Formats: sequence, structure tokens, C-alpha cells
Amino acid sequence: MRRVLFACVHNSGRSQMAEAFAKRYAKGVGEFESAGTMPADRVNPRVVEAMKEKGIDVSGDKPKLLTDEMAERADMVITMGCSIEEACPAIRVPSEDWELEDPEGKTLEEVREIRDRIEAKVRNLMNEVTHRRI
Repeated sequence: MRRVLFACVHNSGRSQMAEAFAKRYAKGVGEFESAGTMPADRVNPRVVEAMKEKGIDVSGDKPKLLTDEMAERADMVITMGCSIEEACPAIRVPSEDWELEDPEGKTLEEVREIRDRIEAKVRNLMNEVTHRRI
């Protein structure tokens, strides 16, 4: 089983959506979690609304602090638009950055666009995980 960590600064939007989509599409392949270097107090309300439109409820999820232990036990770290050095400077596992805009301060329509890009990227990741065993 592989473990993927989705990391961003506040863990209130992009990484929360990525974790939720990964858990939906994983089909028993892998473990997924998200965290941030400076977690917010709550998940962005527009993100909650946009995810509900996809049938996923993240309203009870809480932003989590990214710890060295989380990064060390991950097989891959994916950042959401910040460089890996900014998110976790001591990372020693394979990583990539998805270059996504932060939904903070965006309209619901803009958050939907970000959500849909994240969903597409997660689906591609799931294909990689199941076919190549990253």
C-alpha cells in the first residue's frame, strides 16, 4: 500500500479537496492525507459548498499541521501550488507540485474550476497508482 500526502499552506482548500477525491477514487489502493504548514481554523466555506456539489462532505474536516512524521511516512508528497521547499523544506520522498490557484477569496465559480482541475489530477494519479504502483 502506498501513502500520498497532499500539502499546502493552510490545508483549507486545495489539499482538502485532493485528499477527499483521492479517498473517493482510490478503490482500496493507497492511503491519503492532507496537511498544511500554517493550517487555517476551518475548511474554506466555498470549498465545502463546491465539494457538496460533487457529493462529498468536507464540512467536518479540520485543517491539520504538516509534521516531519507525516512527510517521512509518505511515499509521495504533492503540493498544491507552492514549491516543495516552501511546503516542507526537509522532504526526502518523491514529490511534485500541481500548480493550482488558492481558492481563498475566489468566487464559487472559480472554486469550482479549481475543484475540477484537482479532481482530474487525482483521477490521473489514481491511474498511475493502480497501473504503475508509484
